[in-house]
Amino acid sequence: MNAPTTDQLPVVVIGAGPAGLAAAAHLVERGLEPLVLEAGPSAGTAVRDWSHVRLFSPWAEVTDPAAEKLLAPTGWTRPDGAIYPTGGDWAEHYLQPLADVLGDKVRYGATVTGVARAGRDRIVDADRDQQPFTVHIQTADGGEERITARAVIDASGTWSVPSPMGADGLPALGEKAATAQISYRVPDLRDPAVRARYTGKRIAVVGSGASAFTALAYLADLAAEEPGTHTAWILRRGIGANTYGGGEADQLPARGALGLRAKAAVEAGHASAVTGFRTRAVERDGDRLALVAEDGRRLDPVDEVIVLTGFRPDLSFLSEVRLGLDERLQAPTALAPLIDPNVHSCGTVYPHGVNELSHPEEGIYLVGMKSYGRAPTFLAMTGYEQVRSIAAAIAGDPEAAERVELTLPETGVCGGAGLYEDPDAGRSGEGGGCCAAPAALQIGIGAPTASGGC
Repeated sequence: MNAPTTDQLPVVVIGAGPAGLAAAAHLVERGLEPLVLEAGPSAGTAVRDWSHVRLFSPWAEVTDPAAEKLLAPTGWTRPDGAIYPTGGDWAEHYLQPLADVLGDKVRYGATVTGVARAGRDRIVDADRDQQPFTVHIQTADGGEERITARAVIDASGTWSVPSPMGADGLPALGEKAATAQISYRVPDLRDPAVRARYTGKRIAVVGSGASAFTALAYLADLAAEEPGTHTAWILRRGIGANTYGGGEADQLPARGALGLRAKAAVEAGHASAVTGFRTRAVERDGDRLALVAEDGRRLDPVDEVIVLTGFRPDLSFLSEVRLGLDERLQAPTALAPLIDPNVHSCGTVYPHGVNELSHPEEGIYLVGMKSYGRAPTFLAMTGYEQVRSIAAAIAGDPEAAERVELTLPETGVCGGAGLYEDPDAGRSGEGGGCCAAPAALQIGIGAPTASGGC
């Protein structure tokens, strides 16, 4: 029996989150066979980790057109486009139904451990582009498999690699040893165990983006109900005009409202700001932790630390393919200048596609939040445009691949951490987040933004 030719092989998509499932939908629309590999047990595993957080983009801006076409015959209808879903809503009412429609094109419990060219390591040039990709996976029962693919779309996001506390980008001295008292996620204080962990405690929140704002707001509410609860907000910079975002003048009202909630927490005395504090070490002080800055300052001991300093891509399983990445952002070289957080916010990143997402290794693409590397300006709608363009390119339709089919609102469409306790947040413009998660909650990948880029 003859082996299938490369163009008869599936396109492997890594990750069953918003971008990965949208990629699969566009491939199906093009008559191509996707195989989505998801490490978790269900669609949107990372999104479900922040199910308590409300997006500040409404339903109208977080579903993909090709995905909606796939879902329509099942009787699925998009929820009210003006409502702002939580992460849990997004997973339950959109991502899982979409994965269910794709059926056996989605495999769960499949962790990708490596991607390469068949019979060619990173060094070998000979016939390289004619070889299919090999994707190595570990299954939930510990077994190993190798899948052959015509192309690979990595939509695995950044949720699994939170940035550490250390100001130099490395874990602070003692940080790893203190992990029992350190969290890298916005706490879900509806969970009794999580609530008990922080009740009556002194907590340090490290970070200056939407995830940090969200955590400050949550903990301020807890402090109002539970005496003795107090937050030390650790900022690497000083407090200036932009510390809390644009407030009432913000072009995204939900984002402005979130900054105002954080400001109110400080003004009410539920949180105190510690500025210009760049963490060098975490030292044990009895049962508590003391943070030490690069300049020698030592913070009064705290019971718990919540680190919300952003996320970064896991590139370890891509070591045998040839990627072209920006040396600062770890984003594709052509895309990096367009998303540089020193220059751009959510509203100024224009739609882009296969040209900006291509690498020296033809046929492999990083999409969604992972394509942005360490930049926190990712948009769900932009991610959907990415995968539409890439699917067209793989299908051999360069005209469609290079055509821009997305028009963003003038204010931009941002995803971020919102406040779960206000179900009407979407309509009123309250309870929003920053331009993009998971760093910490980015729409389209899955985590509350804490990088401070927006």
